[in-house]
Amino acid sequence: MKILAITLIVHAPHPVTGVRKPTAERFREVLDNALLAEELGFDGFGVGERHERPFISSSPPVVLSHIAALTKHIRLFTAVTTLSLLDPVRAYEDYATLDHLSGGRLELIIGKGNGAAQRELFHVTPEDQWERNAESYEVFRRIWRQDKVTARTRFRPELTDAEVWPRPLQQPVRVWHGSATSKESVDLAARYGDPLFSANVTNPIEPYAELIRYYRERWEHHGHDPAAIAVGAGTAGLYAARTSQEAIAAYRPVFEGNLAFQRQLGLEPVFPTLEDFVERSSALIGSPQQIVDKVRRYHEQFGHTVLHVHADASGLTETQHRSSLELFQSEVAPVLRREIPDPPFAWAPVLPAAPNSEEPAHV
Repeated sequence: MKILAITLIVHAPHPVTGVRKPTAERFREVLDNALLAEELGFDGFGVGERHERPFISSSPPVVLSHIAALTKHIRLFTAVTTLSLLDPVRAYEDYATLDHLSGGRLELIIGKGNGAAQRELFHVTPEDQWERNAESYEVFRRIWRQDKVTARTRFRPELTDAEVWPRPLQQPVRVWHGSATSKESVDLAARYGDPLFSANVTNPIEPYAELIRYYRERWEHHGHDPAAIAVGAGTAGLYAARTSQEAIAAYRPVFEGNLAFQRQLGLEPVFPTLEDFVERSSALIGSPQQIVDKVRRYHEQFGHTVLHVHADASGLTETQHRSSLELFQSEVAPVLRREIPDPPFAWAPVLPAAPNSEEPAHV
């Protein structure tokens, strides 16, 4: 199993103290967490993309480029690239450049990923958002593989023998499809034989397991080898401690602060108590053995080979955060890596593919 640390760069008041850090300090914290993830041996570090409060992750290529300059080995992920909002040509230019600057360490997780405020900002409607996502991905995919692209498009100017530079380092970059509750992303991933990354954060396990089963069905429907499937899954929180009692006691103020913030926003929490959150959500809160057991239970349902945990302290003290990650990496990760296989591809730059291969018939 491969393990990522991911941040959406939430910029909200501290759940316990109510103090919000200055923006520059919050970005510095992201960089520090990326360095910590590489130091502790995480396999990847991901940065989200959101264009509304309370996030400041509107420019993941810039953040990941800075992280690329500070790190040497860790793979760099987007989580997710909101292609329904972006011009695929411009997105390609940013990420092809980043792929070169990082030495071929880039992987994308793409998805619709846009709430109402983001849609309004980019003039995307609920009716066309999925078509935009699919069209943008198809154009992006072709640009990454072809030297010249002609595409009849609805949501951006058409392309005729277009050349887009720089040409990529990884040929092609690996693209995962992020999925929360909708089948559209799953269908797109299965159609192209791409890996799937389940958000697995907001709800109990059942809706996510159902979508992953659907993905496997559609994968085989499109004629892909079942042995080539790769699934990733997120987690709703992490705090590893020597005992469950210690973990619960330390995490309770964080949970209660986040619960109050959700209710302040008018959101009804899915998990109304910490005990319910620990039991029924994907959060990994407890002793190393409890965390291992929980990941095993989810793996029985998902068959996932990549896991992400939160890169941020998320209300914990810096000492608590670091000690939790250290304990996770020393006593949890080795078990997961030993018991759960890696995804069925090299965790390294993708080898060059034959020109113009695996192209859709049309855009």
